This record gives sequence, C-alpha cells and structure tokens, in this order.
Amino acid sequence: IREELNRGSSMRLAIQNGFGRALSAIVDANLTTLITAVVLYTIGTDQVRGFAVTLFIGIVMSMFTALFFGRLVFDIWERKRWLTNLRMLSIISPNISLQFINKWRVAVVASLLVIVVGMVTFGIRGSDNFDIDFSGGTMLTFELTEPQKIEKVREVLEEKFPDETITLEKLTREGLEETDADEGLLFRVRSRVANVDDVEQRVTEAMEESKYHLLQLEMTPKPDAVAAAIKKISEGELPEDQDDLLDFKDGYMAAATFEEPLTEGKIKTFFTTALGGIEVDGEPKYVDLDNLVRIVPPSTVSRANPNAEMKTAEIWVASRVAEADFATALKGMQEPQFPGKNSFASSVADEMKWSAVQAILVSLIAIVAYIWFRFQRITFGLAAVAAVVHDVLAVLGIVAMVSWLSSTTGFAALGIEDFKINLPMIAAFLTIVGYSLNDTIVVFDRIREVRGKNPALTEQMIDTSLNQTLSRTLLTSLTTWFVVAILFAIGGAGIHGFAFCLVVGVIVGTYSSIYVASPVLLWLMNRETKSTNRPAETETSKAAAAG
Repeated sequence: IREELNRGSSMRLAIQNGFGRALSAIVDANLTTLITAVVLYTIGTDQVRGFAVTLFIGIVMSMFTALFFGRLVFDIWERKRWLTNLRMLSIISPNISLQFINKWRVAVVASLLVIVVGMVTFGIRGSDNFDIDFSGGTMLTFELTEPQKIEKVREVLEEKFPDETITLEKLTREGLEETDADEGLLFRVRSRVANVDDVEQRVTEAMEESKYHLLQLEMTPKPDAVAAAIKKISEGELPEDQDDLLDFKDGYMAAATFEEPLTEGKIKTFFTTALGGIEVDGEPKYVDLDNLVRIVPPSTVSRANPNAEMKTAEIWVASRVAEADFATALKGMQEPQFPGKNSFASSVADEMKWSAVQAILVSLIAIVAYIWFRFQRITFGLAAVAAVVHDVLAVLGIVAMVSWLSSTTGFAALGIEDFKINLPMIAAFLTIVGYSLNDTIVVFDRIREVRGKNPALTEQMIDTSLNQTLSRTLLTSLTTWFVVAILFAIGGAGIHGFAFCLVVGVIVGTYSSIYVASPVLLWLMNRETKSTNRPAETETSKAAAAG
C-alpha cells in the first residue's frame, strides 16, 4: 500500500493493488510455516504438540486477519471517507540503493567461520550438548516445605551430582502461592543418571544435609500400623446420599488423621501420587486413579466447598485395588513427595534423536516441493533450503559456543547458561526454519515481480528487490526480535534454551534471506541458464564449421 501511494495512486486503488500484490507472498510464507507446524505436531511430545497447535492456529488466524479482515476494515474506512490520507513511517528511504550481492564473498567467509567454529565446538562437547531427551537419564520433580532460591537449591544438588551438569527448573502450580519470583517450592531436576531410585536418594540426601525439607505428610496411621487400620468396605457402610461411592463396595478404607489441616484435593494428591508409583514390569499398575480413589471428609465438613480443610478423613479405594497395594500407598504417602518421575533409556533417547533429524529433513523436503510448485522452478526451493540449512547450522553452532562459555562471568551476567538440546529446542529450530522461509519468500516474490518475463536474473534485479523489501524485513525482524528477547529475559528456566534459539535465529534468519538465499538463487539460475544455452551454442558452432 505504501509503495502504491508513493507512486501517486488513489487511496482506493492503493488498497486494492497493495493487497493484491501482497497476496502471494503472504500465502506462500505462511503455508511453509504451516508445514513446520504439522511436522512438529506429528513428531513432538505433548508439550511440543501444544506449541505446534498454537503455532498452527496463530498462523491461520494471522492469514485470515491479513487477507480478509484487514482488507475489510480498510475498504469500509475508505468508503466511509474515514480514511482519506495514510501516513506510514519508513525506517528506510524509498530511494535507497544498497549493493548486497557484490558482498557475497564477505558473507561466505563470515558464515563459514561461524558454522565451522560452531560445529567444531559442538563436536568437542559431544554428549554434553544434549539433554536427557536425547542422551538418556532421569527427570524428577520434588516439592519443599519452605520457599528456596533456585540458585541455592542448584548448589546443594550439584554436590550430589559431582560428575555431571544437572538442569534445574522452578515450576509453578495452581494453588501454590509464591511471593518471590526467585524463590519456589516446586522444582524439577534433570540428570543423566538412569536409575530413578538413585536420583531420588541423591535428592533426598542433598535436602537433608542442607536442612531443606522435602514435602512429607505427617499422619496416622504410621507406616508400621497401616495394616491394622485397613478395613473392607461392606454395602451397609456405603452412605445412601452419596451415589459416587457405590462403586467402592468390596473395596478398602482407612481412617486417617493429619498433623496439619489439608483440603480434600491435597489429601487425594498425596495418596494418588503414592498409588500411581506402584509398577508392574516397569509400567504403572493403576492408571485410572481418579475413579479408583475417594476421600470422604467428616460430616462436619461441607463437600460443596473444595477448599475446606480437615484434619481427619477416610481414604477409600475401589475393589480393583489390592489390599497390599492400598497399604503400600498409605505408607508411600508419608514418604518425601516426588510428584513427577520420568526415565529416558538410552535406546529411547537414540530414537528421539532420529525423530528430530527426521522432522527437520521432512520439513525441508516438503518446503522445497512447495516452493518448487509455487515458483515453477526448483532453483527457488533449493536456494531457500540452502538458507534454512545455513540457519540451523549457525544457530546450533552458536548455542554450542555460548554453552561452552556459559561459566564465564560476562556470559553468565547475560543470562546465558549451559543450554542443552531437547525437544523444545528442536521446536525452536523448526520455528526458525519457518521464520527464515517467511522472510526469504517475501524477497523471492519481489525478485519474481522485478524479473518479470526476463529469462535472465541479474545482480541488479536482486539488489533492487532487496532494497524494496528491506524496510519490511527490518520492521518484521525487529518486532519479532523484541518479543523473543523479552521471552528470554523474563521467561522461566524451562523455556530459556528455546527463547535463546529464537533470539539468535531471528537475526541469523534475517541475514540469510539477504546474504545466503539471494546469492545462491543467482548462482543456481545462472548455472541453469548456462547449461541450457550450451547445447544451442554447440549446434551453432557445428553449423558454422559445416558452412
């Protein structure tokens, strides 16, 4: 629209032509990002799938807003004469004429330097690059009785894990009040120790030695008196006014008294965590825990109030729960609480690595095919993929380098830590792929427009296209970068690596759309033109010789 207005078009014509000229770039750029979202959903974990769904919906709504709703608003405002003059701030002069392509040699040296140094660092670090998703290990969640600073908790744990780097995250949960952003009650530690029991023991010992107390329920019956407290539920004991307890006939119950008042939900969480930890052949024995357990409060407590606290309650289990397992769970709920336990075997980690590689390869192949179809030449697809491969390798190398240097004072002050490659970071790489393609396709679309029907592609055409799209490129990149920079600065530890990849990826992706994709496209098309003209030149030479 701005370009049309600068050419002297009327407001109505500028809106019409502006949306018309931008249509193909918007559709192509967003559809290639949708491809990465689909791949993310196909191969990702539940958390990554959630991100993929959000990304997919966001892109679809963004396209709808840009192509339909935005156009509708402009048309209505213009026809109502509410919009008669449209001023737009341009951070780049419309008459700017920078030379980009003649600097391709400098760009090649800079890119190779970053990628080679980064890949060497990545190779030196070896398995230290990977989180337990890709190397195998254990993820354990634990809760403390008093809020503690995450740095202090990390220092305490590192004494029990002297031979490796652990990852610690502060978690939040509904109903868990926190007054200080740096302090927390709920934490999740990641370790390469494969044995869950070993990790539990180390965490327990670390907390005991530091005088930090793991959340532990004080109640009666005590563990040694649990068996005597268990009673079988007969039909006569079922309350007539509570139909939800009818399924518990022939089950078991135990009356419990707690040292501190607890809500019904809290008591149930303690018990179901313990019951859910009972395994058979490495798999949970009981999975439908919500329907297997009921907490029956005393008659003095209203069931209508979920926040009502009580010091006594009856714990009921359905008949499907064995009496021995009921006793085990009653004992287990009095042990230190570990709400989440996950173990990643090395074989599973190797499968995850291969799945991540497959995700990136499938994305690249699908994107090449789509761009080939839309631009009618495979050279556009290959040039775009060259830029994407450059971006992935560059960001991967930079992550390895800064992680290696994370212990130095300057880097630590910037919030840089020993980032580990995990599934969220793979999601970040695929997001970078989508962003880089978005920027590259806008440039390619303008190159196609400037080139027109000319069979040749020249440096001047590409420089003209880059200058014309430079303002849009910088505005888009800066606004995106500000968002991901804020995410990195104030986001939680769980998304720190993800956000850092995006902070670097936006810069690298913007650079590659100018200094990688465009020069590669020029080289490929000139090479294709030469190979096409060579047979014709040969035939002409033969005819001249015969004459």
